[in-house]
Amino acid sequence: MSNEILFLSGFLIFILALLLLDLGVFNKKDSAVSLKQAGLMSVFIILLSLGFYIVLTYFGHQIHGIDSIERLQEVVAKHKHPIKIIPDNLEHSIMLYNKNLGLEFLTGYLVEYALSIDNIFVILLVFSGFGVAPRNYHRVLFWGIFGAIVMRFLFIFIGAALIQKFEWIMYVFGAFLIYTGVKMFIDRNKEDEIDPQHHPVVKFAQKHFKVHNQFVGNKFFVVIDGIKKMTPLFLVLIIVEFTDLIFAVDSIPAIFSITKDPYIVFFSNIFAIIGLRSMFFLLAGIVNKFRFLKIGLAALLTFIGLKMIFHHYLDDNGFTTSHSLIVIVSILFLSIATSLMFPEKKPHNIES
Repeated sequence: MSNEILFLSGFLIFILALLLLDLGVFNKKDSAVSLKQAGLMSVFIILLSLGFYIVLTYFGHQIHGIDSIERLQEVVAKHKHPIKIIPDNLEHSIMLYNKNLGLEFLTGYLVEYALSIDNIFVILLVFSGFGVAPRNYHRVLFWGIFGAIVMRFLFIFIGAALIQKFEWIMYVFGAFLIYTGVKMFIDRNKEDEIDPQHHPVVKFAQKHFKVHNQFVGNKFFVVIDGIKKMTPLFLVLIIVEFTDLIFAVDSIPAIFSITKDPYIVFFSNIFAIIGLRSMFFLLAGIVNKFRFLKIGLAALLTFIGLKMIFHHYLDDNGFTTSHSLIVIVSILFLSIATSLMFPEKKPHNIES
């Protein structure tokens, strides 16, 4: 247990350092994030994520303090890793375990990243619906990370405890993801809208708190006539957090189909969340060009749901983490490639 606490503490300190770096690089001036800044930070986070994958591939066994065949067998059985332990060869067994752990992280990271892209659509609608100035986008997204980390931590470790105690929950998660995937496919062409005046968060805040009626620079709170009031920017932050909470309900069960190890689920989630905050500024202007992405995400959720329901059958027939990774990458590649090959045709105005 001490190894797990130490590893998790070190990871959280590392993430805090990344956020401070992000704050120092992006938030020095009260200005919009440039494409160059967003690109550099996105590449940096992706490289760090791949570096963490390499760390897990060689030192993943250190998370749970695996130093014997008995301990390895205990961890593999608890988290249901699809590997075969060689009883008289600890070194080789650990190598297989670490390799699979790295693949689980990479696959979970990719799934979370892909599903979070859909989140960008909603955040863009929120920003435009509330009239948030582009120079304040980063401030809202940056502080939104902290709430997201806390919520994901609670969701993941509570979810892992429930799965350990009630394995049938996997079937519930699977059915829910299939339902979500089918619904996403049916609603793929539906136009989403944000009504600032009638949004539940806005109505609740106006009823229970003092809310200022206009933006005041990049401030979340302002004092007027001796009364402290929320600004619309703080309401936007709450809505972004609420949106992330809704998306977590889909994405976290999806990653539990890849790995039952809550630490790997948490690590992959956090790297994807941080990466997508910087990726937001790159994708914001072009995300609508991926016309088949919704179909790809719907297929992805459906596949993961089916995998959760039939996991015993798939495990017995040798369906490994590598196979999951191949299927997921193929779905995403096809949806993006077809979007670029067959862009949506816009009607031309014909002048008579």
